[in-house]
Amino acid sequence: MIQVQGHQVHTMTTGAGKPLLLLMGLGGNCDMWEPLLPHLKTRKVIAFDAPGTGRSSTPAWPVSVPSLADLAAAVLGHHNITEADVLGYSYGGAVAQQLAVRHPALVRRLVLAATTMGAGSAPGDPEAAKELASPLRYYLPELFERTAATVYGGRVGRDAALRAEMAKSRSEHPPSPYGYALQLMAGWGWTSRSFAERINQPTLILSGDEDPLVPVQNARDLNDAIPNSELRLVVGGGHLVLLDDAEAVATTINEFLDRSG
Repeated sequence: MIQVQGHQVHTMTTGAGKPLLLLMGLGGNCDMWEPLLPHLKTRKVIAFDAPGTGRSSTPAWPVSVPSLADLAAAVLGHHNITEADVLGYSYGGAVAQQLAVRHPALVRRLVLAATTMGAGSAPGDPEAAKELASPLRYYLPELFERTAATVYGGRVGRDAALRAEMAKSRSEHPPSPYGYALQLMAGWGWTSRSFAERINQPTLILSGDEDPLVPVQNARDLNDAIPNSELRLVVGGGHLVLLDDAEAVATTINEFLDRSG
């Protein structure tokens, strides 16, 4: 636990090598990166629970996306890291975009997975979006198992054993209901459309072609807006593609991050 900008923030570091900062999605916590970590063995991985999630303190008011980007920069500073690769997943992808323009010297390469440019983006399936409005799937493993195919699609939607495994792990450190609501409020109205063209770092955009929450059009829009970007579609991938198909996706991520420059 570290004190950052008035918040008690739970952080995680593992491994050795070039630093990679992981930014988790809505309501998620550090433990949820576990499926991906074994495939990032050559990197020093840093992650943290956003305020209101995991083991971090719950704030009294919403922490805006720009403020979360500043908090991410402070976490890197706490670990004496002056430059890192950054992977932002879903809601964390918004924070990663903001970090890249607010603290450009900190970000060497950028990976944006299952994410959007915020307000005005191509909408997802209404049923999936409705389920996302509530954190109950974090508290009730049976609800996650029952709704995973609708909300997330991809491999977790097709594999009952994987659904059961992920349902259990997600319920161990759920977000507080108030913290989850604050995250939703903080993201409302945010957009990168005014600054995406100023993201100058080499950027990999990942999207599953069976993602009910974030349709592929959002990845295409990001690819069009960010000058030095490339798009990779994961056939059969859903919203949890980083976690339910980690080994295959990590190969693409590592290849991108291992490039010089």
